[in-house]
Amino acid sequence: MSGWIQNLIETKIVNVVTTADLNQRINLRMVGELKIAEYSSRKYGGHVAYLKAPRMRGKVSLFATGKMISVGTRTPKNAARDLNYVCSILENQKIVKPVTLKPKIRNLVFSVNFGMEIDLESLAQKYRLIYEPEQFPGAILKLEQPHAATILLFASGKAVITGLTDPREISKITAKVLKMIE
Repeated sequence: MSGWIQNLIETKIVNVVTTADLNQRINLRMVGELKIAEYSSRKYGGHVAYLKAPRMRGKVSLFATGKMISVGTRTPKNAARDLNYVCSILENQKIVKPVTLKPKIRNLVFSVNFGMEIDLESLAQKYRLIYEPEQFPGAILKLEQPHAATILLFASGKAVITGLTDPREISKITAKVLKMIE
């Protein structure tokens, strides 16, 4: 495979899922009083509050256990920033004791354009992937090497790749998929 072909592949992070732990129990009723929070003991069973502020890039789910999940950002840096922003608001409002967060990326979702049409039928015959066009218009490929990832491939040459935890892993995954579809 030519390196220049690899360089023509368009990849873009479309969602970053990152977690952090406040390491303390949270009174979600107090959190629900914040302007940036959405909390309903009936609607969500009293177990989670959702926080979204204009300066945030995504949304943070906050659980009574102190666990936090950031979704909807497009960079790991923005995900960490959102988690730390929520943490600082909770500290300023005396809802939590001061804590240093250790954000951890759990999942990166990429949209990819390989720039060529893909014959999913022949690909399904050649490799172990799931392709049932009557149920879903794409093929599902699960890779364990070079990194664990799930790829949804479409005949248009576009794909969704999920399961990675480091943005640098995408180039090895796209190179492997490109080699399969060429």
